[in-house]
Amino acid sequence: MNKRCYYEVLEVTKSADDEEIKKAYRRVAMRCHPDKNPGDKKAEEEFKEAAEAYQVLSDPQKRQMYDRYGHEAIKGNQGFAGFEDIFSSFGSVFGDIFGTGRDRGNRSGKDLRYELNISFTEAVFGTEKKIEFERLKECSTCHGSGIKKGTSPEKCPYCGGTGYISQSAGFFSVRSTCRRCGGGGVLIKNPCDNCNGTGKEREKRKIKITIPAGVESGSRMLLRGEGEGGIGAAPAGDLHVFIFHEQHEIYERRHEHLFARLPISFTQAALGDTITVTTLEGEEKIKIPAGTQNGEVFRLDARGVKRLNSFGRGDIYLEVIVEVPKKLTEYQKKLLRDFAKEERPRS
Repeated sequence: MNKRCYYEVLEVTKSADDEEIKKAYRRVAMRCHPDKNPGDKKAEEEFKEAAEAYQVLSDPQKRQMYDRYGHEAIKGNQGFAGFEDIFSSFGSVFGDIFGTGRDRGNRSGKDLRYELNISFTEAVFGTEKKIEFERLKECSTCHGSGIKKGTSPEKCPYCGGTGYISQSAGFFSVRSTCRRCGGGGVLIKNPCDNCNGTGKEREKRKIKITIPAGVESGSRMLLRGEGEGGIGAAPAGDLHVFIFHEQHEIYERRHEHLFARLPISFTQAALGDTITVTTLEGEEKIKIPAGTQNGEVFRLDARGVKRLNSFGRGDIYLEVIVEVPKKLTEYQKKLLRDFAKEERPRS
């Protein structure tokens, strides 16, 4: 199988500088990243192909050899065993894009998810809620270092304290994160008793949040900095609160509007009537004109849900359902037969 030109893979010209190549690689990697394309074998191959192209074109010596002799110049020195291999070689690049860098230095804390169930009325008019959740924060004993008080970490003998290991193969040198120290450059021989060397401890967090009027079921609120604590000077992650509200016993919600069926009798439809309906504020009387047909819709202006982050409210729509009686007395049947005779055109 013929390999594609590396410049074609990254969608750049041969005159592209280092920054253009890096940006192009990020763009292509974002598009075909396996997390965004689960189960897509073609996307996986394109992802590996892009990593291989970047490995060559981001290195001046490799790029010069490739420009002069093509794929034959680097034959046998390219390719990755899997995605872990790719991430370890390009940790800094992927750390910026996907947050997958293996460096144990400054690193933002993980985001958390919280699901909050509220009533239909609370979603319509807004409310305040207290939520409680657990998260990891910086260890109060070692202040995030993971080291037992009074001791010091040792320089990693495998990488010499650099946090990475370089491996040479022919013309090329590939740098990867040290697997022994995880990129930190040190080994903790005496871990903190409180956090067992992780630098984190678990805490229960209680906060009050404001649910805006008109929020829809499935909406997400983003609370910055309420996720797990970061490593070093990195910021904490975020808390994603997903809100779900109950269904109304009468109305079906469609954004800011409410819909329901309005059953009335045959005589109410024919003669007209004033009936009582339930709205969000309570009961309200509406007039049914004589001669109302099945399927007609009545609208109650501004009785629906408040528009989220805007002014005004939606409407209530009531669809008339004329109910035909299933059982009639003999007298009722006689009246309807007389009515039917009156309906027939006279010759």
